[in-house]
Amino acid sequence: MFCFKNIETYHQELLQGSTSCTEAVSFYLANIQYNGNLNAVIDVFTTEAKAKALSLDEERKSGKPLKKLHGVVIAIKDVICYEGHTIKAASNILNGFTSQFTATALQYLINEDAIIIGNCNCDEFAMGSTNEFTSYGAVLNAANNAHAAGGSSGGSAVAVQAELCMLSLGSDTGGSVRQPADHCGIIGLKPSYGRISRYGLIAYASSFDQIGIFGTTVADVSLLLDIMSAPDAKDSTMMLHTMPETTPKEKYKFCVFPEVINHPKLDKEIATAIANKIEALKAAGYTVEEVAFPLLEFIVPSYYVLTTAEASSNLSRYDGVRYGHRSKTATDDIQKFYKQNRSEGLGMEVKRRIMMGNFVLSTGYYDAYYGKAQKVRRLLCNLTEEIFAQYDGIIMPVAPTTAPLLNTKNEDSTAVYLADIFTVFANLTGIPAIALPLFSHSNNMPFGLQLMAKKDNEVSLLAMAVVLTA
Repeated sequence: MFCFKNIETYHQELLQGSTSCTEAVSFYLANIQYNGNLNAVIDVFTTEAKAKALSLDEERKSGKPLKKLHGVVIAIKDVICYEGHTIKAASNILNGFTSQFTATALQYLINEDAIIIGNCNCDEFAMGSTNEFTSYGAVLNAANNAHAAGGSSGGSAVAVQAELCMLSLGSDTGGSVRQPADHCGIIGLKPSYGRISRYGLIAYASSFDQIGIFGTTVADVSLLLDIMSAPDAKDSTMMLHTMPETTPKEKYKFCVFPEVINHPKLDKEIATAIANKIEALKAAGYTVEEVAFPLLEFIVPSYYVLTTAEASSNLSRYDGVRYGHRSKTATDDIQKFYKQNRSEGLGMEVKRRIMMGNFVLSTGYYDAYYGKAQKVRRLLCNLTEEIFAQYDGIIMPVAPTTAPLLNTKNEDSTAVYLADIFTVFANLTGIPAIALPLFSHSNNMPFGLQLMAKKDNEVSLLAMAVVLTA
C-alpha cells in the first residue's frame, strides 16, 4: 500500500521502482472518495491527474533527471485560479465560472511536474475562521468530525490531514493557513507579504493576502516556498529579489509577549504546553525573553477595519453583469439589478464584511476608523522592527483554543473575529509566520505553536522551525 513520508523519500522510491506516480494518484483518489463526508475536496481532477501520473511514469523510463516536484500530488484552495477549471471562492455569486488563466504560483508548481488533484473547500471569499461560511457546506475535522477544521483554508488543511494529497495550497489574510493547520495538526506557512505572487489569487484584502502552504514536514514546505518565490512581473507588490541566504545559528534568540501568554482567553492547557516548551528551549541553551507588547488590544479591531475596507472595494466587481450569478427576477432598474444579484449570490458573512468596509470608508467615519487603523498598523510595523533588531523569532500561540465544535462560534460573529487575535499580527506587519504541530489536548484535538520572523527572512524562520520540532 502506498505511504507518503516526504518528497525526498517519495522520489527515491520512484527511482527504485518500489512505487509509481500512478499508484500515488490512485491512493489519493481512493482516499478522497472514501473520506467524502469531510467535504474537503469539492472538485476532483480525476482524469487529468491519472493522465499526468501515467505520463510521468513513462517519462522516468527515459532516465531523465526528476524535476523538483515530479509526481508530487497537490490540492489547491478554491480561490486560486487554474485555467479551464471552475473557481467560485465557495460563493454562489461565481456559480459556473471557469478560470481563464492559471495563478503564477500554481504554474510554477506545474512547471516542476506537480500533479494537481483537486480544488478544496473554503470559507466564502476566504472570510471565516471555521470553514462553515461556504456554499459547499462545512468542512469536518478528520481528528473529530464534530469539530470545525478551521478557516478559511479548512478544506486545504483537512486534505493534508486526512491524506487526500501530499501538500496543499491555501491563502492567509489573517491566519487562514496557520489557524486551520493548528486545528488539524499539520504545518501551515504564511510567507512574508510579497514573497509569493498573488496573480491569480482571488482578492479579499490586497495588502494582506498571501498564498500559503500546508504540509507535514518543514523540508517539503520549504521546497514549495522556494519554487513559488520566483519573480513575477504580473504582481507589482512582489519582492524583487529571491530569499536571501542566511547562515544558521547555533542558538537562536526568541521572545514572547506576556500579554499573549497570560491572555484570559487563552486555553489553560495551551498556555501550559507553550510555557513548558519555552522552558525546554531555555534548558537547551536558547534565549527566550519576555517583551512587552502594549498594542495587542488594537490588533483585531485594526485588522477588521482595514480588511473589510479593502474587501468592500475588491468584491464590488461581483455584480452579475459580465459573469457569475444573475438573478432570475432581475429588473431593468440598475440599482435593483445589482441588489438582487448580490443579495442572492453572496453569503451573510461576506455581506457583513462588505457593509462594515463601506461604513469605515464613508464620509464622517473614514478618519475615525480607517485612518486610525492605518496609524496602528504603522506603529505595529515600527514595534516589530525594534523587536527583530534584538531577537530572531517570536513564539506565540496560534489560536486561543483547539478546534471548536461545529455550529458554535458562528452564532457570535465577534467570537469568530477574536479567534484571530494571535495570527493577524503577522498579516498587519507583513512578516512570515508558521504554525507547527507539537501537542495534543486532553480533548484529543491537536494544537501547536506559532513562530514569526523578520520580514523577508523565511530561511531563518524555517531553520528555527526545525529547532522547535526536533
